[in-house]
Amino acid sequence: MTTAAVALGSNLGNRAETLRAAVRRLRAEPGLRLLAASSFYETAPINCPPGSGDFLNAAVTVETDRSPEDLLQLLLRIERQFGRVRTEPNSPRTLDLDLILYGDQLIHTPTLVVPHPRMHERGFVLAPLAEIVPDVVHPILKKTVRELRDAAPTDDIRVLQAAPKADGQLAGLRALVTGSTSGIGASIAAVFALEGATVITHGRRKREGRHIAADLRNPAEVDRLAEEAWTASGSALNVLVCNAGADTLTGTAAKQSFEEKLEVLLDVDLKATMRLTRNLGARMKQRGRGAIITIGWDQAETGMAGDSGELFAAVKGAVMCFTRSLAKSLAPEVRVNGIAPGWIRTAWGETASAAWQERVRAETPLGVWGLPEDVATAALWLASPASGFITGQTIRVNGGAVG
Repeated sequence: MTTAAVALGSNLGNRAETLRAAVRRLRAEPGLRLLAASSFYETAPINCPPGSGDFLNAAVTVETDRSPEDLLQLLLRIERQFGRVRTEPNSPRTLDLDLILYGDQLIHTPTLVVPHPRMHERGFVLAPLAEIVPDVVHPILKKTVRELRDAAPTDDIRVLQAAPKADGQLAGLRALVTGSTSGIGASIAAVFALEGATVITHGRRKREGRHIAADLRNPAEVDRLAEEAWTASGSALNVLVCNAGADTLTGTAAKQSFEEKLEVLLDVDLKATMRLTRNLGARMKQRGRGAIITIGWDQAETGMAGDSGELFAAVKGAVMCFTRSLAKSLAPEVRVNGIAPGWIRTAWGETASAAWQERVRAETPLGVWGLPEDVATAALWLASPASGFITGQTIRVNGGAVG
């Protein structure tokens, strides 16, 4: 595997959203692993036609087994997917993806030159690159990226930071997201916060901030979580996302027996979800409003061979069936919906074998991994007033895969 650096730029349309979407697209590509992504940097256009808008730039590093030419073709294909049309040099563009470095290799072909021949002159490339890989050495100039950045013109480059939206879709609402210290849960919590919600996170270990630690294998801990979450934010909860799930695929848990895995999945994924949603759902119904979201699995309905398939189908299938019944119990005051993710690139997907990478590509019509942000976007809609006529439904977030 080789580490490559890619520079991103945009000065047409919604530049920030384009760059965010491009980074997500790289993260979703099977066989390509995103290692780091920089902040966004705004800079004036250089040597561009008159009237060109300011650029947003960023940089990412990826780990790949693709050849440099194959990686270049992927970048060009993604550019086209984002509406890039190549006309005159340096013309405005929706998206620019440049292969800057490919390990320490020197490449000079009619279609590709690496390192990028002008990277050392471009502050808008070096500033974001130095943020993520400051000590990487330029294979020709023998200077680090940090040293090249310090020698390049960067005075007019501005770093942009995302801030919560005062008028976001969840402004004024309070939400509890279980299992929100990593993966899908962390992404849901981050999106909710960005859209104005006051978010209470949850995990098994203590953390700073609005966070409640609780072991969902213990029913008493589930009840304590419900009580503290209902009162901790100073006002009752509006939204509950039951995302927490037992990890039986990685670490020492992967070596447990079928029966041991089933027990912990039933305790955490099913029983804790039922207990927490019934507790907080009853409170929401009495107060007169609320939204609850559960997490299932798309292949629970279609089936998947093997121990893991049997385990997750049984447990997540039960969650999905329970969700539909709970929606009827809590209507009309509380809406209850589920999300059934497909192949989502969480911690396991980052290190999955080449065979699994190809399986994802083959079984997903869109041909890429789903990302935690894709699930978070669906959760945001289900939690917001925009989905006010939706309850008792399961939304598949799986790139179009069907049985």
